[in-house]
Parts: sequence; structure tokens; C-alpha cells
Amino acid sequence: MDAETKSGSWVGKPMRRREDRTLITGRGRFVDDLGVAGVRHLVLVRSPHAHARIRSLDTSAARALPGVVAVITAADLGPIGPIPLMRLVPGTVVPDYPVLAAGVVRAQGIPVAAVVADSPYAALDAVERIVVDYEPLDGVADPDTALSAGAPQAVEVSRDNRAMAIAWRHGDAERAFRDAAHRVTVTVQQQRLAGVPMEPRGVLARWDPSTDELTVWTSTQAPFRIRSSLARMLGLDEARIRVIAPDVGGGFGVKGGPYREEVLVAVLARRLGQPVKWISTRAEDLLTTNHGRGGRATGELALDAEGHIRGLRARIRQPLGPTLAVTVGGTPLNYGRCLPGPYLVEHVDIESVGVFTTTPPVGAYRGAGRPEAAYLIERLVDEAARTLKLDPAELRRRNLIPPERFPFKTATGQVYDSGDYPALFERTLAAADYAGLRRAQTARRARGEIVGVGVAAYVEPSGLGWESGLIRVEATGAVLAITGSSAHGQGHETTFAQIVADELGVAPEAVTVRHGDTHGAPQGIGTFGSRSTALGGSALALAARDVREKARRLAASLLEAAVDDVVTVDGGFGVVGAPGRTVALARVAEFAYRGQGLPPGSEPGLEATRFFSPEGEVWSAGAFVVAIRIDRDTGTVTPERIVWIDDAGTIINPLLADGQLEGSLAQGWGQAMMEEVALDPGGQMLSGTLMDYAIPRADDVPHAEIGHAHSPSPRNPLGAKGIGEAGTIGIPPAMVSAVVDALSPFGVSHLDMPLTPERIWRALSAGR
Repeated sequence: MDAETKSGSWVGKPMRRREDRTLITGRGRFVDDLGVAGVRHLVLVRSPHAHARIRSLDTSAARALPGVVAVITAADLGPIGPIPLMRLVPGTVVPDYPVLAAGVVRAQGIPVAAVVADSPYAALDAVERIVVDYEPLDGVADPDTALSAGAPQAVEVSRDNRAMAIAWRHGDAERAFRDAAHRVTVTVQQQRLAGVPMEPRGVLARWDPSTDELTVWTSTQAPFRIRSSLARMLGLDEARIRVIAPDVGGGFGVKGGPYREEVLVAVLARRLGQPVKWISTRAEDLLTTNHGRGGRATGELALDAEGHIRGLRARIRQPLGPTLAVTVGGTPLNYGRCLPGPYLVEHVDIESVGVFTTTPPVGAYRGAGRPEAAYLIERLVDEAARTLKLDPAELRRRNLIPPERFPFKTATGQVYDSGDYPALFERTLAAADYAGLRRAQTARRARGEIVGVGVAAYVEPSGLGWESGLIRVEATGAVLAITGSSAHGQGHETTFAQIVADELGVAPEAVTVRHGDTHGAPQGIGTFGSRSTALGGSALALAARDVREKARRLAASLLEAAVDDVVTVDGGFGVVGAPGRTVALARVAEFAYRGQGLPPGSEPGLEATRFFSPEGEVWSAGAFVVAIRIDRDTGTVTPERIVWIDDAGTIINPLLADGQLEGSLAQGWGQAMMEEVALDPGGQMLSGTLMDYAIPRADDVPHAEIGHAHSPSPRNPLGAKGIGEAGTIGIPPAMVSAVVDALSPFGVSHLDMPLTPERIWRALSAGR
């Protein structure tokens, strides 16, 4: 980037989100806000059983009701292709994915019939008239039970309920454990979570018979994925499908799609020749939108006499449900490959197994395996510190990867691009006055208080795959940026405008950013895994550089100067050593589109499209120190201090970066302290409303003292890394570390989440 541009750099400035004015004044356009003439409404009949045989299905009374347009069962649908999957794990067993179930239902909430009516109320009335006779069957929710001999078979294609398995073996783990001075073992349970986006899922489809074109509006993180999936499943020309993600009220991975509702709405809109809309209720969303977490794992560490980690073993079991979500492989894969965390581990023996269960499906949810891996390794490190009678911070010091080893290849084959983990950790300890917290803890315990201090370190991989970006300077000089990424609350329009503004030497206000529409945009991937800035932002930066270089050549012609003497200045171009000789970008654009008198070899127009695919992922890192106290009589945990430093490389907008950290802290706090999807042993959901499933309110989320470290990544032109999942990765192990530390005088060495007052009170009572 030119020195003139850098002096007025927009990257690094804390700008407020340009999107917010529309949203906070109630002018957002979500799927349910969209009005289409003649729209009909879809409501689904869903199984109340986790596993059951359908004996009979009577829809006659529903069909006779006024306002009912159609009643559809599996027999009425006809052939629909299989749902495409991201096959991240070789050898994955793929069961049927019925849009409407016939014969057997294998999870609660699976639809068995669909009603389309003039209004949602008429459709609901008709649904109540449909009579389904079920024969309940034995189900299985727990992955260990599902893998045991004699367990109920969750799907026909897997007798042992194994869906996938992947292993990482490096070095000689057996010898490392045989020769170890110390060995520690921990078994951890990740509770199942619901994403609970503010806007539940919804989809609207319209078929145009005059052009044979399908338009779909859906609340999704990946409109291009929805488009290609619909084309494959329905046998349609992908170029005749337009998918639009309007304003999306949160996603967190669970809106990675496609879901059966998008397919069903598209089929019915085409078949009926009328627009069809489906909007999930909150209860439907809690039950049918992919859940996250839920796995159980047993881990072991081998250490030498000085506390250096020599070996790591783990056996991971991840429940998946009876059908595979498109993102299903991410959690079992990330759980295993991320397990070494920020530590030097030479020898590993890790196996991760995905298990079919008669439960709602499990897919990607904010972190998707990264939080699970951090939780297990941090619990192991804490247990090792307890066994060796070392301070948990000291044990981490002895095992963090030193900066001179970067880029660092882990024993699971991951390559960390950049960082200084020891310096980041020490800075976090210093910011929290860790030594002072420990001294205060000793004094307070002597007075009878129950207080604890927890520490945690973590890594966060992101930027997987590729992304697209298009930059066009219009004839008037207005700048249009179109990204293949798709926002659901992160502030892309603001952040991407800052990036493009820096590259072109204009103000961010001059840049219009568009996203979430497959029409007129280059093929893209979407938003998940904290990939948007590192990939989508980089694609736009490269496209803007191409546009800038062409504009510079055209400006040289207008200025009658050598190209090498033309530089970017605010709003246009100038000549080195001649301050008065400038030309505005708008004048250059007018010249470009006039098409006459252009330099030899130049084409008309001023735009560029780039697809950015880096050599590998980027790896963020961070550390927490948490101090808490526990009420002896109630088991209530009160956080007294949370100090957190995160390293996400180059920060484009510090205000929005901190917003991402605060949001991930809220969801990580929810997992640590209160959230849990409760199922009975057969897979029946027991927490199907927000009266039963607790999520943190604003006043539940504690204040965190947030700091930043900056180790720019060499793997993209911005030096950016991911930041969106950091809190969900780091705060759960830090909180458990602090609570277990507080309860250690009572003989407690481990507690699983959520750390509810009841769970802690029971641990205290047992200790007494």
C-alpha cells in the first residue's frame, strides 16, 4: 500500500457499524418481513417421538378445511436427491435424509406431513386435524450407550451406530506413557447446546413459470450453498436459482444449511405455482435447528518429572443424530486436530468417533470442535498441575510453544502460522496481577471464603477454504464492493468498506457493500468459522488493488505522467513531486467507461473479481485469568475479575472486534454457567422452550477486561485472523478451572458444565 494511503488509513479505526441505524429503528428486512403477493403458508406435522414406527397417517379431515391449499406426505413428494454434505471425514456412513418421514421417524421433530394454506392460522388448524398413529420404539441419546452392544439401532445403514471415525497418531505415544514420570486422566462431558439465534429459521420461495426461475429468500449463512444444494436435490439449473439472505438475525453456525424446510418450500412453490413461506416457531427452532457440542471424551497426559508434556491420548465420542447435517464433520474433526492446543506435544494417539443417535441432529455451532478441544486439554493441564503440585500457570509456562518455533506443525498435522504464546500468556497474568490474586486467595480462604482462580490458554483456527470479492468503480466514481461472504450480524458492510477505502484511497462512506445475494455476485462460500475478514476481506483487498492499478495507469494517461510516478492520494491520484497535479477517481472512472483514447492494451471499465485461497488456515490465540467466589449456602458463582487477551493478528475495526469478543463471551458464559439441552435416555427433548432452556440475559454476562495482541498472519494480505469464536473457546475452561480451584479444599477435582448453583451446592455438600 502506498505511503500516502497509509497516512490516512481506515484499517484499525473503531468505526461504528453503518448497519445499525436500520436495525435499531425497526427497519430491518428479515424473511418474515418480506411481502410477496399471493403467498401461502406452510406448517409441518412433526413427530412427538424420538423413535417410532408410523402405523397410519390420516389427512382427510385436514384436506377438507377451508383455506387449505395442499396437504403433502412423503408419498406425494416424489423423488428428491440426497442432501449434499461437506465430507470432511473419509468413510462417513450417510443415512437417508427424508424431507418428510415415511415408515419410521428417528428423531423428535422430524416432519411427517406438510400443510399449505392461505394463512398460518388455517394451516395450524389443519395440522391439528391430521391423525398419526405411532408405535414407539426404543431410542438412544448417549453416544457411549449407542456404541455399546445391544443398543437400539438408530439408522438402518449402521448396525453399530458408528457414522465416522478419524484418528491422529504421531510419534510413539505408547512409549511416552510407558516412560512417563506422571500420568493423568480426565473424562469430560460437553453438554448439548442450542444456538438460539434471535431470528429463528425461515424461508420464502417463488417460482416464475414464464422464465423457469426459482427465487428463495432464507435466513442462512451460506446462500451459495443453499443454491447449489437445491439445484442438485431438485434437478434444477443452478443458474436459474436465485438465493437471497436478507437481514439475518444471528446464525452462529446453525444456519449453515440447507435444512429440509428450504427444500420443501422450494418444491411446493414450484408445484403449486404460488409463493410459499415457512417461519419457524421458537419451539421448532429449539428442537429442529442443529444442536451443538454434546460429546464425551476421555483424555490422558504423560509428563516427565519436571512437568513437560510428553504424550497425549484421547478417545472422543460425538453424538450426531439420525441424519447428517451438512456441517456434521466439523465438530469431530476439529475436536481431535485442535486438541494439542498451544502446547508442545510430541506424541499423540487421538481417535474421534461420530455416533448416530435418535436425537435432533448435531452440527456446527460457534466454535464447532474448537471449544471442545480447548476444554479437554485445559482440564488435563489443570489435573496435571494438581498431580504434580505445581501452580497451573507454571505448568502452562513449561509447555507453551516458543515463538522461535513458528510456523509450528503440531503432532496432529496443523501448521500454526504466527504468534508468541508465552508472551501473550505472561501479559495476561501481569494484567490480572495473578500473583496478587493468589496471595489474596490464601488470605480469604483463611477467613472461610470459597474463592478460586482459573487460567486457560487457547488457539482458534479460522480462514478455511476460499472466498470471492468484486470491486467496481462506477462511471460516477461510486465504489461497489460485492462479497461472496454473507453477514449475519458481524458488521461486514462497515469492515469491508474500511478495507476497500484504504486500498482505493477513498472514504468508507463512498463504498457500498453488498452481500447475501447469489444474483450478480461471484460464486462464494459464506460465513462460518471466523473466515469472513481473513478470506472475504482479503479477496476484496486484492480486487481493489487490481482496480487501483488499472486506475493508476489510466490516471497516468490523463496526467501525462509516467505510471511509476503516479501515486494514490485521497480521492484520486497524484504525481510524485508535483502536489498540484492530481486527478479524481471519478474523472478516471469516467475516462475508463468512455472507452476512447485509452492507453494501448487497456479495456474499458473499472472493475475486478478475485478469488482468494490461502496456503492454509490462520491461527488466533488467547489467554484468560478468572477470579471467582462461591456462596457457601447456595452454590452461586460470582465472577470477581475476568482478564482476557486475544491475538487475532491485524484488527480492521477494534470496536467491532471487541463486539465479536463480547458476543462470544456471552455464549461461552452461557455454556459454562447455565445452558443445556436436556434429553431423556431415548432422545426425547426435555428443554423445549425458553422456560426450560436457560440462556444468559444482558445482566447475566460479566464484564471482561479485554486486551489485544497482534501477530499478523503471513497467509493473507491483511494479516488478519479469526476472532468470532474466541470467547466460546476460552471462557468455559477458564471458569471450570476457577470453580474447581475454589472447591479443591472440599476434595473436588473436576466438574462438568453447566456450573449451576445446584451442581456446585451438591459438590460442596459432598465435600463437607
